[in-house]
Amino acid sequence: MRNPRITAAKKLRSQWICRGCLQQGVRSPWPTAQFSTTYRKDPRQNLRRRIIWATVGGSLAIGAITSFQDIKHGAAVVQRSARVVGALLLNVNDYRMVLNSKEKDKDGEGWQSTLRACHQRCADRTLRVLEQNGSIFIKLGQHLSSMNYLLPLEWTRTFIPLQDHCPESSYEAIEQMFIDDTGQPIAAHFDTFDRHPIGAASLAQVHLATMKDTGAKVAVKVQHPALKEWVPLDLALTRMTFSTLKYFFPEYDLEWLSNEMESSLPQELDFALEGKNALVTKRYFSTIKDTPLLVPDVYWGRKRILVMEYVAGHRTDDLAYLDSNGIDRDEVSAALARIFNEMIFGDTPLHCDPHGGNLAVVRRNDRRTRHNFDIILYDHGLYRDIPIQMRRNYAKLWLAVIDADEKGMRKYAREVAGVTDEQFPLFASAITGRDYRAVTTSVISTRSEEEKEVVSGAMGEGMLQELVQLLGQVPRIVLLILKTNDLTRNLDESLQTREGPVRNFLILAHYCSRTVFREQMEIIHGRGNMLWPRNMLYRLAAWSSYLRVEAKLSLYEWYIFFRRVGGPDGVQTRKAKRYSSSSM
Repeated sequence: MRNPRITAAKKLRSQWICRGCLQQGVRSPWPTAQFSTTYRKDPRQNLRRRIIWATVGGSLAIGAITSFQDIKHGAAVVQRSARVVGALLLNVNDYRMVLNSKEKDKDGEGWQSTLRACHQRCADRTLRVLEQNGSIFIKLGQHLSSMNYLLPLEWTRTFIPLQDHCPESSYEAIEQMFIDDTGQPIAAHFDTFDRHPIGAASLAQVHLATMKDTGAKVAVKVQHPALKEWVPLDLALTRMTFSTLKYFFPEYDLEWLSNEMESSLPQELDFALEGKNALVTKRYFSTIKDTPLLVPDVYWGRKRILVMEYVAGHRTDDLAYLDSNGIDRDEVSAALARIFNEMIFGDTPLHCDPHGGNLAVVRRNDRRTRHNFDIILYDHGLYRDIPIQMRRNYAKLWLAVIDADEKGMRKYAREVAGVTDEQFPLFASAITGRDYRAVTTSVISTRSEEEKEVVSGAMGEGMLQELVQLLGQVPRIVLLILKTNDLTRNLDESLQTREGPVRNFLILAHYCSRTVFREQMEIIHGRGNMLWPRNMLYRLAAWSSYLRVEAKLSLYEWYIFFRRVGGPDGVQTRKAKRYSSSSM
């Protein structure tokens, strides 16, 4: 006989988000951030004793495997490993105890309260370990704090302090690293070198300095010296953690997180590679007409040291700075959209770590260009090449989304990410940040307050397993592209632009249609002589499709210009410009 409690829990997975969706037969793609209730049961006799022995045994095993060549660090290795293994097993036990009690608790609200308390206990316990171990655990915590679409609120909220809580390496440790890596002390390279960093992140910190030969003011990015010692062990601990979670909670498989970290971290820790990436991006965008992107120049670099041009700016969402300097928020949003769409659909690698801390805006007084600002792009450690066929299929997917062509969306979602028809509503909402109903009607429209409530507060029950499975199966490059989409979408909302998402979608359509047009022309050229009547007709059709999108974007740009000049917004813009000119 089936347990009625288990049957009821399974039915939660097909709940509808609202009455409107129920009438239309559309399931919400938005998950409630709860942990899976599927786990492997194990006898609980003498559980505390097993946890203690597992902690000691696991710590010794990991320590022996990872650092047998360096006996003097053995005690530190065991201590570091014990923190992770101990917290992990206590958290697993905590969740298993709570999930086992679910069938005995008849009070639904009491069960939710118990689960939330468990979330908070485990998050607090994990935070202490991340802070004590530091190193890449800080970066992992920063990543987890932004995963509010997947983790319970108690977890993401608890990890927020890690965004600003980054360790600083001592000047003495930095000095020794210079000697080890360059054979000379800091004074041999710079006339001045600020002992205290102007900024610190999870992997590195930045010092201001003056070049010895030229007197140029530079920013010196130095890796935390301790990373060299601990990264191999910390990656092993991270991999073990997510494997253990998968064992006890099979439906909550987050091993792709540790796999992505193991793949990307070696690139991020190679500052010489970062310098090369920066120069490639700088050269590429120097050929793109009227693009307000500023990439600091690179003087020289080693694996753990990078010397760059010092270029200061303000956060792109510093609205007070933008307004007081006459910088149009809509133009900043449009510039960001053009820059990152060029990376996705152009012939250059994609910057894969585009969070707010890696972007800045600064006023530019050059009247020869249409923009009175530059977007500064920092931290070029993580780039990926997008295969050309994926660029093309992704462009076709977005054109189908903009045209509300559900058949086309499903076709290219399958080709881009292997998404099935059942997973498609969830994937469509993931790439657009919209409710599925909006995706199939008009994604260009501005999100209503009702839709925002549906997305943030009335998330559908039981979709977490589907979301985890989807994220685990799509290609890693697709996840990074989605991350870039989230950036531009969130920045557009934080800038509080007047135009909403309409202009950015038209800019996206421009890059997509350009990509498809180039593919069509390549196919036509492969068919033989361009003067053949059939090829001329194909070329005319390709041109007309491309020009139709270009005409829409141009007309909308002119509409924005005349409204800005003649409307109340234009009056405010001109006042801000006059204020900015008089203050210079």
